[in-house]
Amino acid sequence: MSIPFELPTEDRASSPYTGYTRAHWEAVADGLLWAAWRWSTPGRALLDLPGRPSRSGVRSDGLEGFARTFLAAGFRVAGADGADPHGWLDRYAEGLASGTRTPGRDDTESWPLILDHDVQGQPMVESASVALGLRLTAPWLWKNLDAGVQDRVEEWLRGALRHVPAPNNWYLFPYTVAGFLESVGRGDAETAAARHRALELMEGWYRGEGWYADGDGRAFDHYNGWALHLYPVLDAHLGGDAGALARYGERLRAHLDGFALMSGADGAPLHFGRSLTYRFAASSAVALGALTGHTPLTPGASRRLVSGSLRYFVDRGALTDEGLLSLGWYGPHEATLQEYSGPASPYWASKAFVSLLAPADHPLWTATEEPAPVEEGDRVLALTAPGLLVQATRGDGIVRLHNHGSDHVRPHEGESAAEDDPHYGRQAYSTRTGPTARENVADNHLSVEVNGRSSVRRRIHPLGAGGGDGWGWAASWHRPVFVAGPPMVPGLRVESVTVARGPYELRVHRVIGAPAGARVTHTGWATGPEEPLASVLHGLYGWEPEAETVRAPQGTAFVPWAELPRLSGAAGGTSVHVSLAALTGEPVHVPVADAVAEVVPGEDGVEVLWAADGARTRVSFGPVGVTHAEG
Repeated sequence: MSIPFELPTEDRASSPYTGYTRAHWEAVADGLLWAAWRWSTPGRALLDLPGRPSRSGVRSDGLEGFARTFLAAGFRVAGADGADPHGWLDRYAEGLASGTRTPGRDDTESWPLILDHDVQGQPMVESASVALGLRLTAPWLWKNLDAGVQDRVEEWLRGALRHVPAPNNWYLFPYTVAGFLESVGRGDAETAAARHRALELMEGWYRGEGWYADGDGRAFDHYNGWALHLYPVLDAHLGGDAGALARYGERLRAHLDGFALMSGADGAPLHFGRSLTYRFAASSAVALGALTGHTPLTPGASRRLVSGSLRYFVDRGALTDEGLLSLGWYGPHEATLQEYSGPASPYWASKAFVSLLAPADHPLWTATEEPAPVEEGDRVLALTAPGLLVQATRGDGIVRLHNHGSDHVRPHEGESAAEDDPHYGRQAYSTRTGPTARENVADNHLSVEVNGRSSVRRRIHPLGAGGGDGWGWAASWHRPVFVAGPPMVPGLRVESVTVARGPYELRVHRVIGAPAGARVTHTGWATGPEEPLASVLHGLYGWEPEAETVRAPQGTAFVPWAELPRLSGAAGGTSVHVSLAALTGEPVHVPVADAVAEVVPGEDGVEVLWAADGARTRVSFGPVGVTHAEG
């Protein structure tokens, strides 16, 4: 793909994997800013980027363009110790003055007021980027603003402190606003209360192993890195708060210990969770760990991950011909988006430029790139706290995530099948495939069919996770719910276990309480017919002999048209269904059909004998657990 701005020459000596250096990061930041600023209003308060509006409306979207690009400019200028050869800060200074002159007024420049999240909430999100941009550039921008403009900006920002955030990571937005105000001597009881409340909630959301839930439910996704870790750790770093940095930095270190494995050898992050149009923002936690020293990774491995992520998207059409980040994944892709996504939403990718806060002589930039974790060998990692199982294979560089714990269903919500979310409800995700669209056949999904109506998975109840050298498992149960007909069937329950070993995925499902005549279907990975990928799903027990190939005409974020394997079988009462799946890329293709020599079902579980080495894996029910013995 052609890039609409010039990049420096690759440096394959210091960056043998990506060729990218710190100068590449600066060039991409500048290129994104140049492109976005073509769409500013005359007074520079709004950047009205082209594209379909978000549900918050065009004015809010214009503020989003200003705020999120300001974040990129803030990291760019602060990382250069105030050097601003392109005059970015002058533009933002003018926009701050124009946007806060008459907030809420319907004119060409005025910013919308910050109100409660369910009234007019999106400006609260953007207030955090404005505040962080101001904090990063305070010595060069804030201190030179007219006193009246400073007062107006403060008054607008305080709307975030006086209104109700959404019940999740949004509480870190007033926290960030308050941090800025305190850093410039404008703190008071109101700012202290906002910071205390956010950190109080964070303690309840922290579930261990470096993972926060995004609110009171079980939503675990990329928001861990680009929000829940980023704001408190960066706040402590910028404020020189050693105690807070130690506390939140150690959690970041623990998070990166697992998260570092979740990038493919091609630089791709896992295609999992919401807001994926933020793209390379997924690497921001890695950069922040390198910046603060709270990381288990070497500087060379950290740069391999962050630059790999940036280059992955730059090379694959994430930028339009005009240099704008499009709404999508590679290029535009509607099914990747949420209703809150507007034309400027992708610019939360600016968070990745936190890497530029590391100066040119920092080890992040001076060390030679080293392999990413996926390039060091096959690994399986069970993450008990979020209920996730990570499976990485060196030969094809693919990382897979088996989801037995993240559902994005809030505690007060019912399990409505109408709210089925492909970015959480599927049982597996990867760095090479995306979920199929809601209107197509669901990939990586066990569906119970009652009277011809198919179920979806909404609330996920973890049942455990664990493993050993070269293998791992995770398990969960869910209540199948239905879009058509009765929303649920009394007593119907599905217990699901995934065991990962090398490239293989042993998938075991126990269906309990199915009415007579019920059926089950199970699908594998969705791939494009011309992709150098193999998606195989082989029935071992409880399935009809052969898998069929079904189509997903709406495709995925990776391909415009996809196909996937599907198994079918009879259910009724209690039934057990065992299959073996694999997603492999060139040059690795595995003989899935011959990988298991024997399946021995029992009253309380099932045992699998592996053909290659005689190893035995036993999946037990009541309680659910997995044991594995090498041959």
